[in-house]
Amino acid sequence: MADKIIPVVKAEEEEEDLVDPQEQLREECSQKPDAQNLWGKYQECNDRVNSRSKTAETCDEELIDYLHVLDKCVSKDLFSRLK
Repeated sequence: MADKIIPVVKAEEEEEDLVDPQEQLREECSQKPDAQNLWGKYQECNDRVNSRSKTAETCDEELIDYLHVLDKCVSKDLFSRLK
């Protein structure tokens, strides 16, 4: 039993790290002025809500508006980048 040989498998070449094109595009799109404007509105709302102890206000609308603009921008180029 001590004479067993354990096979070793070596990769032919190193695998390159996969990059998610959606994450790349979201980063690029988040820098555009319209997305920056909506992100600012979301942050203002978030600060306002967090400054109050009792409020029924949420920032859902602002967040949804931001994500809508971001997703619309991403969707223009995403499928052409998929392999």
